[in-house]
Amino acid sequence: MTPSTATTSADPSTAAPATPPQPWRRWHSAWRRWSLWTLLVGLVGAMLITLVWLAGRYEASQVQSKLERDTADAVADIRTAFSHNLQSLQALQSGDPDLASWEHRAAGLLSLRRELVRVEWRDTQLRVRAHVETPYRVVPSDPETRAAAQSDIALACANARRIGAASYSGSYFQPQSDGMGSEMMELCVPLLENGRYTGFLTATYALQNVLVDVVATSLQRGQEVSFTEPDGTRLALVGATRRGSRMFQAQQLLDLPGTALMLRMGSWHSAPSVFPNVLTALVTAMSVALVTVMVVLVRDNRRRLRAERDLGDALAFRKAMEDSLVIGLRARDLQGRITYVNPAFCDMVGFTAQELVGQGAPLPYWPPELAQEYGARQQVRLSGQQVPPREGYESVFMRRDGTRFPVMIYEAPLINAQGLHTGWMGSFLDVSEQRRVEELSRTSHDRLQATARLATVGEMASLLSHELNQPLAAISSYASGSLNLLEPVADGAAESPHQPPLPEPLRGDLREVRTAMQRIAQQAERAGRVIKSVHDFVRRRDQSREMVTTQALLDAVMPLIRLQARKLGVQVQVAVEAGLPAALCDRTMVEQVLLNLARNAMQAMDDARIHPRVLELRVARAASNASRGWIEFTVADCGVGIPEDVAAQLFTPFFTTRAEGMGLGLSLCRTVVEQHGGFLGHARREPRGTVFTFTLPAAPAETAAAGAAALPGPASTR
Repeated sequence: MTPSTATTSADPSTAAPATPPQPWRRWHSAWRRWSLWTLLVGLVGAMLITLVWLAGRYEASQVQSKLERDTADAVADIRTAFSHNLQSLQALQSGDPDLASWEHRAAGLLSLRRELVRVEWRDTQLRVRAHVETPYRVVPSDPETRAAAQSDIALACANARRIGAASYSGSYFQPQSDGMGSEMMELCVPLLENGRYTGFLTATYALQNVLVDVVATSLQRGQEVSFTEPDGTRLALVGATRRGSRMFQAQQLLDLPGTALMLRMGSWHSAPSVFPNVLTALVTAMSVALVTVMVVLVRDNRRRLRAERDLGDALAFRKAMEDSLVIGLRARDLQGRITYVNPAFCDMVGFTAQELVGQGAPLPYWPPELAQEYGARQQVRLSGQQVPPREGYESVFMRRDGTRFPVMIYEAPLINAQGLHTGWMGSFLDVSEQRRVEELSRTSHDRLQATARLATVGEMASLLSHELNQPLAAISSYASGSLNLLEPVADGAAESPHQPPLPEPLRGDLREVRTAMQRIAQQAERAGRVIKSVHDFVRRRDQSREMVTTQALLDAVMPLIRLQARKLGVQVQVAVEAGLPAALCDRTMVEQVLLNLARNAMQAMDDARIHPRVLELRVARAASNASRGWIEFTVADCGVGIPEDVAAQLFTPFFTTRAEGMGLGLSLCRTVVEQHGGFLGHARREPRGTVFTFTLPAAPAETAAAGAAALPGPASTR
């Protein structure tokens, strides 16, 4: 291995690209130039040949078209002549002429119509009553010859009788005394009188005379015309002999009643004479053009190649730079239409360059709800009243699938090579990922703060539960001692045998004091249970579950609910479905859930505009989960309802809409209900208000039957 090869293999990223040898490049460039010149000369030659060929074809088509028109005109002339002859023959019978008068009329007709050589008047049996011969041509009336034509006459007359009109026979050859002959054709015209056939008129046509007297008058020199059978057999011919190198032919069918003839017309022409003139003019013009193009190409070829090479390098560099960018680029003209976008911008918004270039306001990547604002901002920008900030500004774009994403926009004036302001160039940076990271960081920070606050709350709950247990125990002890002291006095007994009993009004007051002390003892005991439940809840201990009737749960919280209801002017309505099973739950925590939901409902109605204020508490068997045995508690209010933005984070810890709230009530309520396996949710109430619903498991049938005697009854006070 040579050193140069080793160096190239060791660092392929720095190796220079292989270039062909200089002789090969020169030969390749020369081959390209000569191939282009050869292609140009070939195209010019092909164009000249094509033009000359098209000119010849055009002249030939003109000759052929004229010949076909002449043939059609000749057929029309023959039809017209035959029609006139038919009318003249029918006029021979006008006025019921005698034989002499008829022959005189027929002789006059034959002197005018040279194509008719014989006219006969026949009876119904085709016997000749009178006949007249043409004066221009002696036709021998040989009986054998006429007998040969009799069959054609009979066929023509039979066909005329059948169709009720004139009929022609097929052509037949009639020899003459000079050894020549002529093709003849018979015409049979039926004679009718009062709807009855009285005879026939027959006329004999000489096909050669038809061509000479009817068609040849309109022929030009160099044309020939002939009658032929449909199979091509020629019957009669009139015209010039061959006078050209090329023969043009046209034919037309002459369809007559009873027979058909083919009229064929030919024209001799020499080769088109347009070739030398067109060739000389085209060659001269193209030679001048080729010389001019050659001079221009030779002079500008090198500059063009150099400019193309420089332009190719610049385009390749620009393309590589555009493909490597992750920043979107967009150019707009002074009218706000997009003139350029790079691939990064197309990937950013989801539209192709073809779909964006040429688009004006509103642009397809503008969100519909912001299109008016963006349009007004673009008008201000294009008017030159506001210069975009160099530090950029943030906006929102919409992808093709409808998703929105934030972008940072930097814009600057677009100046062309002449120093004119032609538009605006903008760069766009998708900051959705940056915003997502910032949102994640903020969310994580909020969660850390919430966790710290929850830890603090847990510590405070543990401390408060420890510190409050002693005062509550003392309150319970003092209440129990006071009840023991008040029990005999309130019942009417004297404190000592030497003292008289207390008066009745005083004993009534003492009984009320005793009732108050009993309630103080009950609430102190309940407060202790609440503190113990909170302490166990914070320390994640398993709460004790017991069977409690739904009425007992309501009775435990109703005194506090009614107390607050009287303060707020709220009417409380309680509805409990009959025959409900007992609930298997942590009684203290469920009572707190009921109390918290009821207080929130009453606070939602604390508005002077709300009247009446009704709080509904309903307990029933859950309809959707009846087979599983669930009990549904419903707390409904007539408040202003919960907005959608608040409902989305209603159960979020530390979220509250009240200045004095901590945002833990509903979150703890949902946690308590979910620990029991139930569900806590809310819904809109019609016409206004909110309905909170939570479910608790019902005690199994066997457990309920076993513990029915141990179930706590209704509270002593309501």
